[in-house]
Amino acid sequence: MAVVELRQLRYFVAVAEELNFGRAAARLLIAGPSLSQQIKALERDLGVRLFDRDRRSVSLTPAGAALLPNVRDLLGRADELQKRAGRLSGSEPVRLGYVNWLPADVAARTSGVAQLILDAWVAPSHTQAARVADGSLDLAVCWVREEDLERHGLHAGLLGADRLHAVSTGDDTGEVRAEDTVVLLDDDTISWSSWNAFAAELARATGARALRVSDGGITGAAFFDHVRRSGRPVLNSPKGQTAPLPADLVMRPVVVPEVYWTWSLVRRRDEVRAGVLAAADALCGGVADLGLDGPDAWLPDGDPHRR
Repeated sequence: MAVVELRQLRYFVAVAEELNFGRAAARLLIAGPSLSQQIKALERDLGVRLFDRDRRSVSLTPAGAALLPNVRDLLGRADELQKRAGRLSGSEPVRLGYVNWLPADVAARTSGVAQLILDAWVAPSHTQAARVADGSLDLAVCWVREEDLERHGLHAGLLGADRLHAVSTGDDTGEVRAEDTVVLLDDDTISWSSWNAFAAELARATGARALRVSDGGITGAAFFDHVRRSGRPVLNSPKGQTAPLPADLVMRPVVVPEVYWTWSLVRRRDEVRAGVLAAADALCGGVADLGLDGPDAWLPDGDPHRR
């Protein structure tokens, strides 16, 4: 049997789906006579007639109908092979930006898939998303809303999530209702734009008390001072989740609802480079259950991962 080209098999599938040579040719962006010649060549190489055709109609022969599922499967496996080869090439560097969190195994996940370069400029979520949009970065780990994705033309994959807790004085480490907490909003809207939007919506949704600060007290020593002065547990931001607590403060789970902050991996929607797409797939593929499907989980409106 003569060698059959994948191109000819794609032509066969197009004609089989359209049952019209003119429409199939337009779909394939080739001339009608050329398509007809290629189908005839394929029939000759396979040794079977694939279509019954006259001036009015085109239909699959029994042999054509029997071969169609096998051809589709073969083309699917060929496409997957091509994607896999692209993922393994890792020839192009992929620039990844982040805010303050990355998976511990980020290098292992992308090893052999892409040449990953971590960007040294650690910036707020809205800045990193904008940098992906303008091409300064290929990927970024950040917090985004649907409106951000639409405005910048980005796609978001779920990479991680933090269940936020509250910090309180005293020795009570029991659960605290969200409505009984304080959420801080910082006057520095450039640095804390994403957190302010998240915290303000949480306060509206749960009845938590919103407190505006101007001393950078969302994290660090100033945050702990706010906790001591507030008289109520204060919700911790994602940037403060892993900071060691002073001896006079305790961590308390927040319930009714359980508050989650999501981390998205964003890329441009029109991205076509194999290395970037492979890195995104490797990082987001197989992300385990993060608790977001729980009946008491809370995510703000517009979170792309809200169920």
